[in-house]
Amino acid sequence: MAICDVDAANLARALKEVPNARTYRDWREMLAKEGGKIDSLNATVPDHMHASICDSAMKAGKHVYCQKPMCHDVTEVRALTHLAAEKKLKTQLGNQHASGTGDRMAVEYLKAGVIGKIKHIYLCSNRASGMAYRLEQPKPAQAPVPAGLDWDLWLGTAPARPYAPEVYHPAKWRTWLDFGTGWSGDIGCHIMSVPWKGLGLKAPVSIQARVNQGWLDSPEIRAQLWPRANHITWVLPGNEFTLGGQPLTVEWFDGVEPDFYIPEEFRKLYPGERFPEEAALFIGENGALLLPHTSGPQLLPREKFAARPRPQVKGENHYHSFLNSILDNTPCESSFDIAGPMSEAVILGTVAVRTPGVMLEWDSQAMKITNSPPADSLLRRSYRDGWKIAGLG
Repeated sequence: MAICDVDAANLARALKEVPNARTYRDWREMLAKEGGKIDSLNATVPDHMHASICDSAMKAGKHVYCQKPMCHDVTEVRALTHLAAEKKLKTQLGNQHASGTGDRMAVEYLKAGVIGKIKHIYLCSNRASGMAYRLEQPKPAQAPVPAGLDWDLWLGTAPARPYAPEVYHPAKWRTWLDFGTGWSGDIGCHIMSVPWKGLGLKAPVSIQARVNQGWLDSPEIRAQLWPRANHITWVLPGNEFTLGGQPLTVEWFDGVEPDFYIPEEFRKLYPGERFPEEAALFIGENGALLLPHTSGPQLLPREKFAARPRPQVKGENHYHSFLNSILDNTPCESSFDIAGPMSEAVILGTVAVRTPGVMLEWDSQAMKITNSPPADSLLRRSYRDGWKIAGLG
C-alpha cells in the first residue's frame, strides 16, 4: 500500500518491485495520511528508530513486524512489549530463522530432553564478512549530504552529527553506539532464540562481559563505537530443563581475538570437529546439541544419537507467519511476548559490554541494576529534543 524511506534512491528501487505503492519520506506523515488504509507496518530501519516507529504504529492500532534487535535500549523493549499486549496486536521480531525447520527441530530436541538436563550453553557469531562492519576509528571524513537523502530524518532520535560517507548510511551504522547495538545486539537475537524458547528461559540475574583490548585502551573509541570483539556471560534462573534446577550460564563469543572464536569446552569434548562461524552449542548431561545458524541441529557424539529420529516439524516463511497470524489468529514464532523478554536479555549484554569486567546484578521486575556499574551503561539514552516518546522518556 505504502512505502517510506529517507533515501530517494531506496524508494526508487522499491518502486520497481511495487510500482503502485504510495511513497513517503517521513514515517510520521505516512501513518497520519494512510490512517485506516493499512493494517500493519514493517520497521526495517537502523536500531535507534525501532522504538519510535513501532510505538507510533501500535498506538494507531497497527500490527508490527520489527527487525532485530527489537530496540536499541532495554527500556524501549519493555515498553513495546507491554504496548503490544495492551493493544492485543500481532507482532513479530525479524529473526527469520526462528520459523525455519532447523531452529524448530532444535527447540523440539531441547523440550524432549534428548541430551538430558542442560549444564551450559555457548553462543557465537564469528562471521568473517561481519568484520567489515566493525570500525576501528571514530573520526570519519565528513562530506556533503547526498542529494535525495534526508539526513535529519535518518538521524531521527539520535544526537545530531555531520554526514560522512560509507560509515553511517546505508550499512555500517551498527558499529556506532548512537545507532546500533553492535554485533552481539544484532545477531544475538538470532542465536539466542532457540535456547530461550526450547528451555523456557527467563530474565538473567547477572551479566558480565569482556571486550578486545584496543577498545578498552581508547576512551575516544569507547565513547562512539562498539568493541570489535565481545565475550558476554549471562546467568539465568534454573528450571526443569537445567541440571539440578541450578542457574544456567550462557556465554556469547564474537570478534577478532583468537580466544573469542571457539568455546574451549567444545575443543575438549570434540577434538578435530570444525566449529561453525555462527552457532549455539548446548552441553547436556548425556551429550551435546550443536545448532549452526541457518542449518539443522546436530546431536553429539554422532554415533551415540545415530538412531535418534529427527523431529517432524514444518518450517515456514517468517513474514508469511506474521501475515497469517493477522488473518487467522495463528501464533507467531517471535511475537513480542516471547521476543521481548529475550531481546531484553540480549540488549542487557550490550550494557555489560559498555561496562566490561563488572558483574551487573539485574532485577527484572524493578528493571534496575542493583549494584553500582559505571555511569555510561545503556539502560536508557537521551533522545533529541522533539523526539521523546510517551512512556519511554
